[in-house]
Amino acid sequence: MKALTALAFGAGIIAAIGGGEALAQTKSTLDIVKERGRLRCQVGQPAPGFYEQTTDGKWRGLDYDVCRAVAAAVLGDTDKIDVQSVTNAVRFTALANGESDMLSRTTTWTLLRDSQLGLDHQGINFYDGQGFMVRANSGIKSAKELNGATICVITGTTTELNLSDYFRTNNMTYKPFTTADSNIARETYEKGGCDANTNDKSSLASSRATFAKPSDHVILPETISKEPLGPVVRHGDNQWGDIVKWSLYVMIAAEEFGITSATVDKVRAETKDPEVRRMLGLEGELHKGLGLDKDWAYRIIKQVGNYGESFERNVGPATPLGIARDGSLNALWTKGGLMYAPPFR
Repeated sequence: MKALTALAFGAGIIAAIGGGEALAQTKSTLDIVKERGRLRCQVGQPAPGFYEQTTDGKWRGLDYDVCRAVAAAVLGDTDKIDVQSVTNAVRFTALANGESDMLSRTTTWTLLRDSQLGLDHQGINFYDGQGFMVRANSGIKSAKELNGATICVITGTTTELNLSDYFRTNNMTYKPFTTADSNIARETYEKGGCDANTNDKSSLASSRATFAKPSDHVILPETISKEPLGPVVRHGDNQWGDIVKWSLYVMIAAEEFGITSATVDKVRAETKDPEVRRMLGLEGELHKGLGLDKDWAYRIIKQVGNYGESFERNVGPATPLGIARDGSLNALWTKGGLMYAPPFR
């Protein structure tokens, strides 16, 4: 597994988009990935729970599991991934100009990104919202008490605009400390350079988990935005977009059907449920439109697991992030949440 910790891109975003479209017109992403034998999946700078390296150099995380699902579907092996860990400043350029095959890195789905950057969002794997983290001993209990505060924020993100909108709406002022490097934002806040740190609440929980004393920091109750996060591909290659999207949906649907990595073999041998049979390639030809073989969905469940398994092992209550899923938007639709897979038919 190869980790690319820095990518240099000289082309501007418009030129990059043009290059990405030209690439899509000459050869499909599916063909490129198959010929290369590796999936180039872009993540962000390491963030516990979502994309991080273990001590033995392997990557793991909720977002990284989407990369693994696509690799399992297309290449049959979750280890056939070249990880590209890049900053926010170059993430969209890297994808649009063909350096990356896909992006899976806590990226918010917005109108501008979906319509003007030559990119397509492919489903949602985590519903989030922006918040604020402060020191527990600050006495601050609400974001409304941050008037005049110095706030660490990552520039070039929806986070920066949401911050401005929130303070403007509430007739408050703040002093921004801006940086394109999430590590610098986190370290500056931890060392006392900012009164508060703002980001998606999941990212704040991820940052707090890396602190020397996590309990010394609290995330305030306000959620000031909607942040639907999910994988992204280049615009213009619909088949590849379908593969990425439905790889995520396989994980969600598997949880709906009660199928886990440990039970999928038994289910495949015994199930009489028509939709499950279609999903697992036991009948029908749903795989043909994707350009994959009949076992593509089976491999995702067997090698990666269902969405609930991924959530629990990466960000759930038993992890350092301790994110509760019950009663949240990230619960299955059958349990009051928004996680929902379209039908396999």
